[in-house]
Amino acid sequence: MSAEAARSMPVEHDEVAAPPREARDPALRLLEAMLFAAGEPLDEAIIAARLPEGSDIRALLAQLSADYADRGFNLVRVAGKWMLRTAPDLGFLLARDKPEPRRLSRAALETLAIIAYHQPVTRAEIEEIRGVSTNKGTLDVLLAASWVRLRGRRRSPGRPVTYGTTETFLVHFGLDAIQDLPGLDELRGTGLIDARVSAGLTVPLPSDDPSLKDDEDPLEPEFDLSFSPEPGDDDDFAGGGLSGDDDGR
Repeated sequence: MSAEAARSMPVEHDEVAAPPREARDPALRLLEAMLFAAGEPLDEAIIAARLPEGSDIRALLAQLSADYADRGFNLVRVAGKWMLRTAPDLGFLLARDKPEPRRLSRAALETLAIIAYHQPVTRAEIEEIRGVSTNKGTLDVLLAASWVRLRGRRRSPGRPVTYGTTETFLVHFGLDAIQDLPGLDELRGTGLIDARVSAGLTVPLPSDDPSLKDDEDPLEPEFDLSFSPEPGDDDDFAGGGLSGDDDGR
């Protein structure tokens, strides 16, 4: 046999069988597909209704959370629900491909923080805490973003509207519950509050309980819930869409 013919002959290799893959739990695969396809966070009741009867929801979520702990996206719990979200350490890379968001002005951020910590709160109470008047456009922007909602009416002269935060607020800022907002010690640690401030300074424990308080009445059914910020209002945005701690998902 010529050398050329020998080179043209196929070389036989010992076939090495690949180790069999462990079959993935069908319920886990279905849960994974549901979370991947969902356009919004899913609560455990919805998940349970779509999984095979008898599935251990908590165990499946814990396993999936562990599986994705070191991947490009993680399974996270926000607003008491579950969603897949870009890993925090990669968010800044994806953010480079997104349009530059318009950022809330300082007045809007202060108003949002006051509502989050002091809800239910009226516009007059917001102004008292801030020490300055609040432009109507500021509240309109927060309402339009669905970060703030109208709760009810305060049982006081004029029956002013009370404001509170929404589930969208929790999802956007990656909070499982409103109580996850930083307390006084955490705010001091980040430098947002001077460590030398008065010892009497306190930060209220926030609560977004949807139930109306004793001093609140429900809104009238015909109450106009449509709000639109007026263009050019200098108390809405500081330069360009809504922006918070978005992770680039």
